[in-house]
Amino acid sequence: MHDTTKPIRILVVDDEPDLREIYALTLIREGWEVAEAASVGDARAQLEQQSFDVAIVDMRLPDGEGLDLLGWLAAQRRGERVIMATAYGNAATAVQALKTGAFDYLTKPVDLRQLRQVVRSALALGSAAAEPAPAPALQAMVGESAPMRAVKEALRRAARSMAPVLIQGESGTGKELAARALHELSNRAAGPFVPVNCSAIPEHLLEAEFFGYRKGAFTGALEAHDGFFAAAAGGTLFLDEIGELPLAMQAKLLRAVQERRVRAIGETAETPVDVRLVSATHRDLARCVAEGLFRQDLYYRINVIDVTLPALRERLDDLPRLADALLARMRAEQQRPALRLGGDALALLARRAFSGNVRELENVLQRAAALAASDTIGAADLGAPGTSTPPPSASAALADASADPGAELPALPLDLPAHLDRVERAILLEALRRTRFNRTAAAQLLGLNLRQIRYRIERLGIDDDDAR
Repeated sequence: MHDTTKPIRILVVDDEPDLREIYALTLIREGWEVAEAASVGDARAQLEQQSFDVAIVDMRLPDGEGLDLLGWLAAQRRGERVIMATAYGNAATAVQALKTGAFDYLTKPVDLRQLRQVVRSALALGSAAAEPAPAPALQAMVGESAPMRAVKEALRRAARSMAPVLIQGESGTGKELAARALHELSNRAAGPFVPVNCSAIPEHLLEAEFFGYRKGAFTGALEAHDGFFAAAAGGTLFLDEIGELPLAMQAKLLRAVQERRVRAIGETAETPVDVRLVSATHRDLARCVAEGLFRQDLYYRINVIDVTLPALRERLDDLPRLADALLARMRAEQQRPALRLGGDALALLARRAFSGNVRELENVLQRAAALAASDTIGAADLGAPGTSTPPPSASAALADASADPGAELPALPLDLPAHLDRVERAILLEALRRTRFNRTAAAQLLGLNLRQIRYRIERLGIDDDDAR
């Protein structure tokens, strides 16, 4: 925690006297002490004499680069949080500064409100570093295998700055959970965490949803609407499946990320935004760039820090802990305190390919719990191990039988719709009975939402009498 009896000291390094004065006046009004330097040498001389809380450093200086000073501070293991000021549109140097260890960057001409916000964030980091905030999402990332320990440490390191983070991993590996952990570990934990599934938004609504719109901006805009960037102000904006964005929207997003400003539809002026950007994808974005499906400049901007989540098959040491954590939640939801996984079932699970990763493990356990004859899930309740491929289809069975003249054709129902309804009704009833007719819990067992299970219950004529 910052010592409240000790004044906050900020060093402004810029070779333009007018800019130094503007910055200094803005910061002094906040009650902070400000020192000024006009060159790398001048700044180093002052830093060697005393310490500062924050340093605001121009990228271009008469006797060198702001990156030179940043590198010197990193080599000296100094505690100052460094904010770089870079020329408009100079994204490459901003990315380099973040990779070198800068806390954040500002684009010239610097918006003074944004300057104050970034300095406050940097100062808050100092307090957070002394008293780390709890991170429930990190605790929920079950696993102590070497790959998972590496991921957790990478998230802790990434939380120390404002650098954009790209979380990569197969579907079902827990990318949103990792993004939440990053947010909770950062100095923005008290701000909002806004998750956005980029693949779920219709293309014609993307700009309006991301940047917002004003009343009357287009037909149907009866009220003003703040976009995702505004909703995430002071916090973290998580763009899941960013690789699904069309190229036209990628160009608009690039400008918002690069310049830290957005313009709502119907507005003429841009508004500064204060968000930490975290993105995620299951795609190989580098390959998408090579194939022309993803903009190279946007990839460069969002991939300042890369965190790759391991597939479940790469951390099978965590399987017992993961299964136990998932079953603990099911025990609470289904009010089945004795629900457990037998040793033979765990051994069988370890032989699966888990192409769907942790999400697949959860679905397997939910279905096994619903169909098991007792509260102990056995190997027979899990189905065959391997690549989790579905059983052969009826058409495949018919084709195999046709190839062998001596084979007996499988029996076919005379009324297929009625037969399928009977099978579905039996499965629904079993799930409902196991959950004491708790429709929400039964829906979770079967991978349905509440609306879907209600529709099926009504269509199949299931009522409370069936509970007896």
